[in-house]
Amino acid sequence: MNGLPTAKKSMGQHWLQDKAVLEDIADSVPLSKKDTVVEIGPGTGTLTAELAKRAGNVIAIEYDEGLLKPLLGKFKDTNVQIVYADILKYDFSLLPKGYKVVANIPYYLTSHLLRSLCEQENAPAEIALLMQKEVAERVAALPGQASILSTIVQLFYEPKLGMIVGPEQFTPPPKVDSQLLILHKRSKPLFDVDQPKFFTIIKAGFSEKRKKLRSSLAGGMSIGKDEAERMLGAAGIDPNSRAQQLSLEQWHNLYKIVYQ
Repeated sequence: MNGLPTAKKSMGQHWLQDKAVLEDIADSVPLSKKDTVVEIGPGTGTLTAELAKRAGNVIAIEYDEGLLKPLLGKFKDTNVQIVYADILKYDFSLLPKGYKVVANIPYYLTSHLLRSLCEQENAPAEIALLMQKEVAERVAALPGQASILSTIVQLFYEPKLGMIVGPEQFTPPPKVDSQLLILHKRSKPLFDVDQPKFFTIIKAGFSEKRKKLRSSLAGGMSIGKDEAERMLGAAGIDPNSRAQQLSLEQWHNLYKIVYQ
């Protein structure tokens, strides 16, 4: 009826057609003809077309084989390169330094994708992702409402919440609101840490987030509660606090006690 391909529920597809919304998303990070921008899941190519007007080079990575032929036809002889790939297996080292990522992504992909982008050796300079509103808020959360995802992302990026997009803007409409999450890469991570070890502590702390840190840290690191309490005390952290209450600086203080 509307000329759009049938959205695949298994791939979390929701087509966004509103031109004003698409323009706002494309304008959410600074783009010039010197920039390479990566779009994840171009779908019908509506956002791709806006990015192509602003950037010098657009790499649109699509995993739905059924959409490749229309995309290749639509962007033939343009500054858009259509790539068939699973974004979680994509080799980001192939991209030029300082590339940017702008996309309307499937909800189910969000956490894995953010982790993957942040932990890349060649990580993007700017990221703008339209995602489930609740998840965008969680990534941008301050201590008190922090999550394992916000803690890891904010080590590398400064988050900012952008526009909210209602379900009625999509075909088919999702069941929840979406929101744009904008991430600006820090010139260097907030702290100089061995990242796998740092993440081990964070994962342990959040392993049983309803429990007090003394218990969750002991269980997550396979140590006694007395030892966990000793380390927390040495780091200046109340053993009765919970993981979501800690700031990145407090996690860093704990890391120094555990590993240095």
